[in-house]
Amino acid sequence: MDLTGQHILSSDQFDLETLDALYDTADLLVSVAKGRQLIRILEGAVLASLFFEPSTRTRLSFDAAFMRLGGAVSHTTGVVFSSIMKGASIADTARVISGYADVMVIRHEDENAIVESAQASLVPVINGGNGAGEHPTQALLDLYTIRSEFQCLGREINGSRVALVGDLKYGRTIHSLIKLLSLHQNLTIVCVSPPHLTCPQVYLDLAAKAGHRIEICADLCTGIAGCDLLYATRIQAERAGEDVLNLAGSGDFRITKAKLNAYCLPHCVVMHPLPRDSRLGAQDLAEDTKADPRLAIFRQSDSGVPVRMALFAHVLGIAKKIAPSLKNSVWSSK
Repeated sequence: MDLTGQHILSSDQFDLETLDALYDTADLLVSVAKGRQLIRILEGAVLASLFFEPSTRTRLSFDAAFMRLGGAVSHTTGVVFSSIMKGASIADTARVISGYADVMVIRHEDENAIVESAQASLVPVINGGNGAGEHPTQALLDLYTIRSEFQCLGREINGSRVALVGDLKYGRTIHSLIKLLSLHQNLTIVCVSPPHLTCPQVYLDLAAKAGHRIEICADLCTGIAGCDLLYATRIQAERAGEDVLNLAGSGDFRITKAKLNAYCLPHCVVMHPLPRDSRLGAQDLAEDTKADPRLAIFRQSDSGVPVRMALFAHVLGIAKKIAPSLKNSVWSSK
């Protein structure tokens, strides 16, 4: 699928062929993301970065990706700093700002806001996270990381056992990742969560229809036993509302070093979309796992810039011009 000029709203827009092309471009751009090479191929282009919901990692990753390609970024953060506070609709806002930029990245708490924005926009819109719906670019970098980690281990994604742990109801990264994982073959997907935070049925049905085995588990230790990939998520307190109050007595979902050693395989890859809740006793990936060689969370976050660079390149139709435009940098901090 040619992504040129396309809105990127959901992970279900991608097939394996498109992902291969995207990741080939990302491979070329890793050196640029690290400052070892330079490229100014988007000089003169403007990204409108509209984050109406709090973000640090995703917003800065998108900004860095566009600037590494030579483009400029114009951004707003938070609804209180936008004309939406004056009564402007998201559609009107998107239409106006699309007249100022060449591509837009939008994050919004309303799941439908991204679609409304895309329908009104004159330029491609990329979903930076829409409420409890999806986070397609996070899934793109997640799968890129999974491919890389499994390749280093001499393993394949096909046939693997995947444990998705934590808030699977509101964790939009999980929803998008399931769609990309479902493009593969013969997976066992274990959804490990408190009963009131289980994955929405629509995503489970999608994976099952693709031929994968689905297991639902409310016990952490049972769910992560023997998995090839453990993907943890924090409790989405900002979206979960009263569901957070039900955590008391729902079981222990804190992933510690001791549990990894007791239940996970030596080759297990441990991932997390970040931020993780590092507070003592939080139902998340514990800080004492930071030295575990299976932990891939920072290699995962580092993948965000080259993958998003590649996505910009394909959406703006300049992917084939990347290789001949690369130049060696006279400096590098990495």
